[in-house]
Amino acid sequence: MGDEIRRNMALFSIGTVIKLTELTARQIRYYEAHGLVQPARTEGNQRLFSFNDVDRLLIIKSYLEKGLNMAGIKEMLGLEAPVTMDDKMVAPVAKGIRKDMTDRELRQLLKQQIMMSKPGSSTSLISGELSRFFIN
Repeated sequence: MGDEIRRNMALFSIGTVIKLTELTARQIRYYEAHGLVQPARTEGNQRLFSFNDVDRLLIIKSYLEKGLNMAGIKEMLGLEAPVTMDDKMVAPVAKGIRKDMTDRELRQLLKQQIMMSKPGSSTSLISGELSRFFIN
């Protein structure tokens, strides 16, 4: 049996993981809810953790001790690609898909359009007025 197979075998109950990582059950469930760790489940719905899961929890713990928040931890673990303006707003707007935007999303979209507008275009007329809201 290969080492990778052994490291991925679900062996440890949450009680054992608590002792190994010095995290609370609540913390472990919280990290699971955020998708940071995905333990296997028995037929009785009991969580079973692998060596890799325990390693990941220890990494999460060290990131927290360094002051990272959940978004930072997810980014460090490569779980969520940073959302870009193109992915979130520009593409749906360009495709004609209606999306209710928050004020923050609308401001980001306007800022992007102002920054990318060319002199003489229709948006350049209002960019002078709107640019005062987006001073870096």
